[in-house]
Amino acid sequence: MRLGGRLAAAIEVIDDIEKRHRPAADALKDWGLSHRFAGAGDRAAIGNIVYDALRRKRSAAWLVGADTSRALGFGALILEWGQTPASLDAAFAGDRFAPEPLSAEEREGIAARDLARAPDVVRADCPDWCVPHLREAFDDDWVAETAALSGRPPLDLRVNPLRASRERVVGELAGTGAAATALAPFGIRIPPIAGAGRHPNVQAEPAFQKGWFEVQDEGSQIVADLAGARPGMQVLDFCAGAGGKTLAFSAAMDDRGQVFAHDSDKSRLAPIFERLRRAGSRNVQVVAKPAELAPLAGAMDLVVIDAPCTGAGTWRRRPDAKWRLSARQLEARVAEQAAILDAATAYVKPGGRLCYITCSVFAEENARQVAAFLGRHPGFAAADHAALWEGRYPGKAAAVRIEPGLGIVLGPLRTGTDGFFFAALDRRG
Repeated sequence: MRLGGRLAAAIEVIDDIEKRHRPAADALKDWGLSHRFAGAGDRAAIGNIVYDALRRKRSAAWLVGADTSRALGFGALILEWGQTPASLDAAFAGDRFAPEPLSAEEREGIAARDLARAPDVVRADCPDWCVPHLREAFDDDWVAETAALSGRPPLDLRVNPLRASRERVVGELAGTGAAATALAPFGIRIPPIAGAGRHPNVQAEPAFQKGWFEVQDEGSQIVADLAGARPGMQVLDFCAGAGGKTLAFSAAMDDRGQVFAHDSDKSRLAPIFERLRRAGSRNVQVVAKPAELAPLAGAMDLVVIDAPCTGAGTWRRRPDAKWRLSARQLEARVAEQAAILDAATAYVKPGGRLCYITCSVFAEENARQVAAFLGRHPGFAAADHAALWEGRYPGKAAAVRIEPGLGIVLGPLRTGTDGFFFAALDRRG
């Protein structure tokens, strides 16, 4: 398929997403199943256009002068692929599958509009209702911080030190652009793709099959590192999910001590067993039933809550979720997080630590949630987050936002990662 046919297919997929309010991955999968003639390269390129259009939905619509699926597709190619109306004309020449070319009116509008002068919410590429929440989170930097959540993400890996060194894994991935991450001590980054490119299928690599690394955003690695799991500790990963942070804790503990992996949704734990086997982690117990947590009460050195959240820090990877999210969903998540925090306190021993993590940038889920928790639980106190960060990442304070007495915020603009929040809350001895 040529670029014109790929754009036409992307417009069809975007239209399906918009009309049926369905996840982009599902719409793309269905399109591929019904168009089996399309090769892997075609499907990747179509997916790139779709995701670019969703990331840049407000700015693409503003640039082209309409919020139709067609406008979003053309806008994505202009904003993210470096195309121009003239270059698109040349690319579409003779392509009978290409969409109708840009009209004279659309061309005039594109030429007249300067995105740097667009309204703030357009440059931020976010829903209107999110603006007050983002202003609270980022103050005067909210436009730049939110716009950074609209770029293409890199592919980050975490080396498993139980099996390999970072240098060895980088060598195994030679030719992919893999290099050490800027902050995470076991991180490797493959840069964002451009145009119709595809990230390498790293899970097909022998090094992955041998448990040398896992796919994990550098931000997720950093917050796991900040939790401070160390050899000999008793650790409860209270919302373990598929086990990404559980694996990081196990490796940091050098297989000494014990990690208990629990999640209230047992189905989310299903992948952890194969991941533990591949990684060679021997100090992890999976605790699927809530009743099995009873012996852990008051005995844990460290309890980690990777809380269910809106995912507003992952908009680079899941841009369709940005437009499906609602204020009601945010409110429900905040209530759920408060209940989980309250429940987890039962397992922290005197002098132990409770770590609260989200992949959101909204203050309601982050700093305000921590402040409310401390108000309900006077037996806990916030750690010195500035000292904690400096101890782990000396001289790198500019890479994050540190909110005194509340927590640490990571994001793509400063940290170069997905958006994350981390807070360490110590139980008084």
